[in-house]
Amino acid sequence: MKKAKIVIAALLLVIVSACNSTPSLQEYYVANSENPNFMTLDLPVGLLNIQQAKLSKEEKESIGTLKKLNVLAFKKTDTNNADFLKEQTIIKSILKNEDFTELMKMNTDFGKATIKYLGNEDAIDEVVIYGDNEEKGFLVVRVLGNNMNPAKMIQFVQALEKSELKESELSNLVDFMK
Repeated sequence: MKKAKIVIAALLLVIVSACNSTPSLQEYYVANSENPNFMTLDLPVGLLNIQQAKLSKEEKESIGTLKKLNVLAFKKTDTNNADFLKEQTIIKSILKNEDFTELMKMNTDFGKATIKYLGNEDAIDEVVIYGDNEEKGFLVVRVLGNNMNPAKMIQFVQALEKSELKESELSNLVDFMK
């Protein structure tokens, strides 16, 4: 009987610890895909229109590990400040999860940005770029791929600089964040 109580207590502990109140980043994306304050986009890597002929071998290898980009943008308005603060708090708590490793922080024209990743140093599964601006809102970009390498992220950025992305292809996102 004593062993049965220990087993039941252990099972309850596992169940309670599995019920985490903070959603995963994927769950957050799905939960807010229909929210009118948000805009979501799934972008295949091909949309970046990166000219392979112009790339170095390292840049080609870096791009080859990418699958797609998921974008989630919250547009702040005069009427949704409370929602903005709530959602900003939620997304920041998700990104504070110990599974995310911080790669860098930076200041951009849009606002402050943080780049984090999931996976280990040799094989990243997901890179997350989070940026916010107290006047415009926030943006979360999930870069999904296979065995991405943090050391090769600079090659990815260099390859993006060589892309011929047309603003019209992302005009919905640009218009949404104006």
